[in-house]
Amino acid sequence: MGVKKKKEMQVTALTICHQDLETLRSLADVEGKNLASLLLHCVQLTDGVSQIHYVKQIVPLLEKADKNGTRDPTIRSCLDILAGIYLSLSVKNPLKKVLASSLNGLPEFLLTEAVQGFTSRLQEELNTTDLYSYRKVIDNISSCMENFDLGRTGVNNLLKNVLHFLQKSLIEISEENRKFAGNHIVQTQLMNDLLVGTRVSVMLVQKIQDFQRIHLKASTSPIWQSMCGLLSIFTKFLSDDDLLQTIQSTSGLAVILFIKAMFHPPEKIPDLISSLLLRSVDCASMPDWVLNCCRSLCCTDVSQSTLLFLCQGTLTMLDWQSGNMGTSGETLLLNIVHVLFTLSSQIKESTLELFQSRILASWANSAIHVLESSSPSLKDSLNGNSNVVGRLLEYVYTHWEHPLDALRHQTKVIFRNILHMHQLTKEKSDSKASGLAADRFICDLTENLLQLEWHVKGKYACLGCLVDYVGIGHILALAKTIPSQILEVMGDQSLVPYASDLLETMFRNHKSHLKSQAVDTTWIDEWHETWVSPLLFILCEGNLDQKSYVIDYYLPKLLNCSPESLSYMVKILQTSADANTGQERSLPSLGSFNSRGALGALMACLRTARAHGHLQSATDAWRNLVSSARIKQGLIHQHCQVRIDTLGLLCESNRSTEMVSTEEMQWIEFFITYNLNNQSPGVRQQICSLLKKLFCRIQESSQVLYKLEQSRSRHEPENELTTQPPSVSLQQYKNFMSSICNRLFEALFPGSSYPTRFSALTILGSIAEVFPVPEGQVQTVYQLSHDIDISRFHTLMECFTSTFEEVKILAFDLLMKLPKTVVQFQDSEKLQGLFQAALELSSSTKPYDCVTASYLLNFLIWQDALPSSLSAYLKTQQAACGAGDKSAIVVERNTLMVIKCLLENLEEEVSQAENSLLQAAASFPLYGRVHCITGALQRLSLNLRLVSEWRPVVEKLLLMSYRLSAVVSPVIQSSSPEGLIPMDTDSESASRLQTILSEIQPRDTNDYFTQAKILKERDSFDLEDLNASVPNLGASAETKGKERKTCDVTAQMVLVCCWRSMKEVALLLGTLCQLLPMQSVPESSNGLLTVEQVKEVGDYFKHHLLQSRHRGAFELAYTGFVKLTEILNRCPNVSLQKLPEQWLWNVLEEIKCSDPSSKLCATRRSAGIPFYIQALLACEPKKGKMELLKITMKELITLARPTHDSRSTVPQVHALNILRALFRDTRLGENIIPYVADGAKAAILGFTSPVWAVRNSSTLLFSTLITRIFGVKRGKDELSKKNRMTGSQFFSRFPELYPFLLQQLEAVANTVDSDTGELNRHPSMFLLLLVLGRLYPSPMDGTYSPLSMAPFIPFIMRCGYSPVYRSREMAARALVPFVMVDEIPATIQTLLAKLPNNTDQCFRQNHIHGTLLQVFHLLQACTDSKYRLNTDFQQELADVAVCTRAKLWLAKRQNPCLVTRAVYIDILFLLPRCLDKPTKGTQPAVEHVGFWEDVRRIISQSELITGFPYSFTAPGLPQYLQSLTKLAIAAVWAVAAQAGEQAEAIPISFCQLLESSFPEVRLLTLDALLERFSTAASGLGEKGLPPLLCNMGGTFLMLAMKEKHPECFCKILKILHCVDPSDWLPQTEHCIHLTPKEFLIWTMDIASNERSEIQSVALRLASRVIAHQLQICEETKDFVAPTLKRWVQLVAASCGEHLPTDSRLAAAEALTSTAPFLLTSPHPVLGLQDTLALWRCVLNLLQSEEPAIRDAATGTVVTAMSQGNTCQATEFAFCQVDASIALTLALAVLCDLLQQWDQLAPGLPVLLGWLLGEGDDSAIPVESTHQVEDYLFEKAEVNFWAETLIFVKYLSEHLFRLLSKSSCHPLSPESLHHLHRTASEQSHLLSRLFRELPPAAQFLKTVEFTRLRIQEERTLACLRLLALLEGKEREDSPSLGASDSPAEANQFTLARTETAC
Repeated sequence: MGVKKKKEMQVTALTICHQDLETLRSLADVEGKNLASLLLHCVQLTDGVSQIHYVKQIVPLLEKADKNGTRDPTIRSCLDILAGIYLSLSVKNPLKKVLASSLNGLPEFLLTEAVQGFTSRLQEELNTTDLYSYRKVIDNISSCMENFDLGRTGVNNLLKNVLHFLQKSLIEISEENRKFAGNHIVQTQLMNDLLVGTRVSVMLVQKIQDFQRIHLKASTSPIWQSMCGLLSIFTKFLSDDDLLQTIQSTSGLAVILFIKAMFHPPEKIPDLISSLLLRSVDCASMPDWVLNCCRSLCCTDVSQSTLLFLCQGTLTMLDWQSGNMGTSGETLLLNIVHVLFTLSSQIKESTLELFQSRILASWANSAIHVLESSSPSLKDSLNGNSNVVGRLLEYVYTHWEHPLDALRHQTKVIFRNILHMHQLTKEKSDSKASGLAADRFICDLTENLLQLEWHVKGKYACLGCLVDYVGIGHILALAKTIPSQILEVMGDQSLVPYASDLLETMFRNHKSHLKSQAVDTTWIDEWHETWVSPLLFILCEGNLDQKSYVIDYYLPKLLNCSPESLSYMVKILQTSADANTGQERSLPSLGSFNSRGALGALMACLRTARAHGHLQSATDAWRNLVSSARIKQGLIHQHCQVRIDTLGLLCESNRSTEMVSTEEMQWIEFFITYNLNNQSPGVRQQICSLLKKLFCRIQESSQVLYKLEQSRSRHEPENELTTQPPSVSLQQYKNFMSSICNRLFEALFPGSSYPTRFSALTILGSIAEVFPVPEGQVQTVYQLSHDIDISRFHTLMECFTSTFEEVKILAFDLLMKLPKTVVQFQDSEKLQGLFQAALELSSSTKPYDCVTASYLLNFLIWQDALPSSLSAYLKTQQAACGAGDKSAIVVERNTLMVIKCLLENLEEEVSQAENSLLQAAASFPLYGRVHCITGALQRLSLNLRLVSEWRPVVEKLLLMSYRLSAVVSPVIQSSSPEGLIPMDTDSESASRLQTILSEIQPRDTNDYFTQAKILKERDSFDLEDLNASVPNLGASAETKGKERKTCDVTAQMVLVCCWRSMKEVALLLGTLCQLLPMQSVPESSNGLLTVEQVKEVGDYFKHHLLQSRHRGAFELAYTGFVKLTEILNRCPNVSLQKLPEQWLWNVLEEIKCSDPSSKLCATRRSAGIPFYIQALLACEPKKGKMELLKITMKELITLARPTHDSRSTVPQVHALNILRALFRDTRLGENIIPYVADGAKAAILGFTSPVWAVRNSSTLLFSTLITRIFGVKRGKDELSKKNRMTGSQFFSRFPELYPFLLQQLEAVANTVDSDTGELNRHPSMFLLLLVLGRLYPSPMDGTYSPLSMAPFIPFIMRCGYSPVYRSREMAARALVPFVMVDEIPATIQTLLAKLPNNTDQCFRQNHIHGTLLQVFHLLQACTDSKYRLNTDFQQELADVAVCTRAKLWLAKRQNPCLVTRAVYIDILFLLPRCLDKPTKGTQPAVEHVGFWEDVRRIISQSELITGFPYSFTAPGLPQYLQSLTKLAIAAVWAVAAQAGEQAEAIPISFCQLLESSFPEVRLLTLDALLERFSTAASGLGEKGLPPLLCNMGGTFLMLAMKEKHPECFCKILKILHCVDPSDWLPQTEHCIHLTPKEFLIWTMDIASNERSEIQSVALRLASRVIAHQLQICEETKDFVAPTLKRWVQLVAASCGEHLPTDSRLAAAEALTSTAPFLLTSPHPVLGLQDTLALWRCVLNLLQSEEPAIRDAATGTVVTAMSQGNTCQATEFAFCQVDASIALTLALAVLCDLLQQWDQLAPGLPVLLGWLLGEGDDSAIPVESTHQVEDYLFEKAEVNFWAETLIFVKYLSEHLFRLLSKSSCHPLSPESLHHLHRTASEQSHLLSRLFRELPPAAQFLKTVEFTRLRIQEERTLACLRLLALLEGKEREDSPSLGASDSPAEANQFTLARTETAC
């Protein structure tokens, strides 16, 4: 929406040769009026745009000459020159088209001469012999054929020469391409030339009429010979897989086109092409020219790509639409599709797959054309039930979830074409209605699609096609709730676009259908009910993601379709919002705080409507549809999406110039005050984006106002259209923008959070971008630079000290956008201090300090603010440059000086590090300097001027990098870099560290593969001997250097120093190669890097990537190496270009030859080797053939396969690890997919290796492949269908895995369970079952695929007999996808029949368990299946229920195995869920078969009733107990629902279950009861609490007293908390012999002593009891009061920031439940100190970092401010507000309550103490500021959300307001004097501490400086309030606000402390 400048057209000027120029000069007339003069003027211009105007005058001039009847003798020459000009212009030059257009209008009498001239010039072009000029000639031939009559005639005249030229050029370019094999830059250009030549040849044959009669000419004619030659070339191209596939594809078109043009008779062409495609060519009957030209196509061995492109050529070039193809054409059509089906199972390459999908779509389109006039036999072959259509549908189903978007789109096209084909095959006499009812193909297709899960993306597109075909009525009749179903899935981002498109298709179709049939307007009600009502429900009640996506995708489409629906939606939502508000006012509902509700939905609808232009004016919308109060509520709503939608309503408009009203501006300011500190990155981005839209509106509407003001100044209009003069509106804009900037700069106060700073700086950056510095006469309403003074400039500079780099970046970018006049430095001393600070930070031991230094140095460089002393580093003081280049040369000069300075320091430090690395790690860890050098280089322009000075610097940088790397590499290349340095800090151990460092050169080998190493006692490292041998080492763990403080050297410090140094060196080298120009020849003057230097850098990276052991080091070396390989890939120097390929072959050879003595690291997942190979392969051009990838993958897969040679173990490990890295690399994309099958084979076979390292690497590779195949895990469910495939999809994508997996599975199944009973575990069973378990069945799996799933079933069933428990489980899961859904009942019956009877003597429990698990998982699939609605299916499942009765003994004591008994009980538990849909008029199937009777018998005979004879160690006992309990609970609910309260009908009571001695039984029972009680308490249950559960309070009280199991005890307390205390509290004395008061004390004892979860529940329960006791009657207050003090202490103790989240949530809930009685009661129950302590808890919780805790505390505030005595204190009573405003609202309520209670005098010192930070855990005494140590990696918990000064701001504002209104003097003089003395002492101490800080302390001592600044602001706030109390308000005293008026609360400006900068 910003102001965009119109892009100027760039046109290259035309030129002519010297000879033509002289000719024009000689022919030009004196007056300059003839054509020669015109052309002469034209060619002398240098501006192409101006030349266009002259060219357009040519034809009018010629026509004028014709009218005068005179013919200029110069015209012939001029036309000849014009032809030369046309042919000299490039094909993309607009002048070429303009000239062609002009020449098309030549008068007829000049055409002959023009044609002659053009033909002669074209002939000259065709005679060229320069191969690199061929492309220009080919482009000219192409241009001549496109809308240029003169050119087309010329080409026609020279057809023989043109064809000869094309033949010659294609041959020569092809040969040249072969010569340059390996030089991909040249090859890319040459292949592009081949492609254009082929396309031009095709164009010639299509556009020139002579080719239609070519077959009549003699075969000896030159044209025929050229045609044959071209056909031979295209045949060769078609078969050449080394060429680009686009060339092959175009050649396929050319071959068919040429055959079509040359073959006679035409009616035999289809038979000829059929024979070529089917590879059944009869050479005897074939013309000789065909055999000669297409011999490679006539043989039987034709590649897949050749056949594919031949099919494409046939479908594209033959005339399918005319209906003249006959029966041979129909046969050809069917042959083509069969060839394509065959290729589908063979093609692996993704690009060919994409071609094939397009060709199939093209085939279906051709079939539609043929069917319109086809024979009945073809219609039979292509109707919906035919084999062809079945296979097409199979293709659609297996590819509609393909990773490639383009391929998925083609499946939609194919599906739509299938429907069209089916329609054409039906009898035309059938009416649409009767045809639809009787059309089983369409009906079955629709039902199958509807039965699919909604996570299948292809379902949406196909349903959309069906809606277009049959109408939405048919779909809604089958699935009435389909709109709600689709809206439900819109919480998944990956499905949202598909779902919204389908919904749009549906509701548009429905609207058209209803509208066409309706006689009045009532149809809209039905439409609203179907499509709008589900939407409103989601907007009010859906989850956050779901609502967001519905608003973004669905709502705009719905409103665009039916704008009139807006009023309907608003009316309903407005009514609902009013109703909710009324309900809240009567009784605040805490449960609704996390819901957006009707207000959120209303804002979303209005925002969308306004953004899409459905609201004429925003003001009208607010006046008529929503009140101002609602807008303010929306802007601070607790739900972030409501805030965003409300802000969007204010900011977005479909008109970019719409005025921003005063009211809107006020609301925006209000919003910014409370919404900058948002933790969600997504919300922050949306806020910044919306505000930028608003600023753009202001900028663009201001331009309109400026124009309006100018027009008013010229003439006053009669009718005033605007409500106020433009100047007033412009001033309002300016004031508003200034106010916004004030608020944003105020937000950058000391200690402000990262989200606040990020938001403020981003918005300021948007302002600087939207309101640029005006240029010329452009006016801008606002300039940011006008509002920036020196203090704000310092504020932005201080942002560099943030530990978050995003803040540094934003601050730097903002400073760079400001004019230099704003940021000029005046003080040279401060400048020197800043530069010295940057240098000091660059050698800090804190990693983030060097980042600060880098930004600081870059800023000084770009602002030309470096100290003058640095100029000594320059040899050339002044370089010659133009005025425009002045700033660039200054930046380059400054960068050079800084880099030289840093380099000098670095050289000195590296020299010291070479003597003592420990000293370097402790004092100057090297990497910071390198980081700053890299940062300076990255911002440098590529066009360097000071080349002579840069060369030695670059050479030094390279040498220094190698030196530094040599110092730190021994640590990084050690076999265990993380634990290298001993942690001992005593001098004796530390004195040996340097010797240890010298001993650890990288001599690690891989000999652990061949022999085990045992560390014997005598081989241990003897410190005594070492100490004796090196007595004078001089290295100490306590090192001093460069006047730094003494510090201990730890392993962490040394390691960080080393790996970060390696990282920075790698990035520096990569940056140097990326940014600096290379010398093409050694003597080149413009290059900086020589070829030898680049090779050295490459060798450096190779050495470190292949030998580093530390992941941080080699990962970042990889980043630098990638930069190098990318440069080499684009380098014109062939030797450099081929370096990556050479390096790749070398490392592959080294891996192949690896043996145990190799230095290549085979541990640590091969360390840097995979990264090295990744970098080499990633640089290969993606548009090419990816030959390096293909060869590498073949080599690696060969190495990864197991062999019998033990020496190949190390190469195998490397290969597996490298394959893993390559399969994980997303940049390789679909190019890696063809190797997935081979990779999976290697991983599965590698898992059988006897070597652990191979098995480990195989497992990692297998895990990566699972992710690569099935996608990244997108949910907690490991087997979620989002990460699974149907069997047909899987095996169609990886057909090679079908025989492999089947063969492996058979081998596994044969070894599962030996007859001897020995344990025989096959290693690969786990992996096989893991893959197969990821598949799932689909109703779309057809019978057309040759890859049937049936052969797997018996082997998977046998795997279920495995003696390994986990394997049996996996086999059961893997069986499910292989059984078709409709075959599940029969399969279950077969499995049940295999189970032994109770009379059998011999059986194995493993077999029984495996079989039962398979039954269980198949039944579970039934519960998820939509087939349950099918009557036949239900009957089959009822038969299964009958079969289970025959094996019931397995669930009883007759079965001694508890594990199998448990699984059988689980099956019984599942059966009712499968059979819960009885058919109409019948009773449920489970009742029909007497199911519950059987269950009752099982339970009554079970150990739950009779007791347990087993010991506690019986195998499977917990599992059995859980299964039995679940079944018992289900039986209780089922029988109770049928029998009512007849106790004798219930098999077992809950009391019996709760009295069980086993905690598993009690826990499951309590879970079930808790769910029911919670539902009843929340009011969500339909019927309330079941009668069975009434009056159980006493039972739970008794259980609570005796329960010892923690989890059970916790559940009991939760149940008591859910149940109304009035139901059980009176029973305490009777049941547990405790009075209510004693019970409360008992509960608080638990809350004091137990672990956190029980403690939290106990605190909630105690709080509810207290609230109940305080609520029931006045008398009980005294009764409860004595225990309240302890409860207050408990709550306060639970609010600590260090405590678990649940504890703090419990405290918040406790405060909320008691708020009306303890926090806001008009007559406080507690003393003032305790009440204020509770309020302090609320304020602390509101500042918690965790959003859930802040939201809970906000609930407390809402409750507090919505009471009768507090609801007038704020304007947001009863509103759901955000924590950011809840903080100030809480303080407002508290201050109001202090007045109500008349407790201001005792309460004020406490509040002033809060202001000063007394008792604040986070406050550190200022005296100890300098003693705070900051250890590496040892960080305390930090709150990144809370902002101390915001709390100080709000508290001081409310106290100021309170004291200003207070008439009495609240404090005594003594108390006032004491407070004033304390604050003054604090102020003096702070002044002293500030003076002790070094210069530039905000950079060098950031933590201490910020801490002092915060304390200073606290003190100033306190002093100001004390001054007010003393009645001595001083105008010159430090002030917290821009104004002393408390009314200006929002103008809060923190006082600044003048600092050195």
